[in-house]
Amino acid sequence: MAEDPAGVWAAGLGTAGVFALLIVVVWQFAATWRARMLATREDEYKRLTVKYAELLEDNTEILRRYTDELSETRKSVDSMERMMRELD
Repeated sequence: MAEDPAGVWAAGLGTAGVFALLIVVVWQFAATWRARMLATREDEYKRLTVKYAELLEDNTEILRRYTDELSETRKSVDSMERMMRELD
């Protein structure tokens, strides 16, 4: 078979074709894996975004309550100061 040039070319092309097929298959597996990882990462980012939005709402509510309490405390202190001034 080594003396037949057509056979040598056919074997070479067949071997090159097999390697090309293997490269394409591995490439596709890698591309699929990479796409899955990116989708997973995107889902994780979306989940974190929702979590941080909820935390921001909670913090806003806490800030509102503290502001209300501070306003009430200031009113009480002002009232006590007026009473103290009237007593003097």
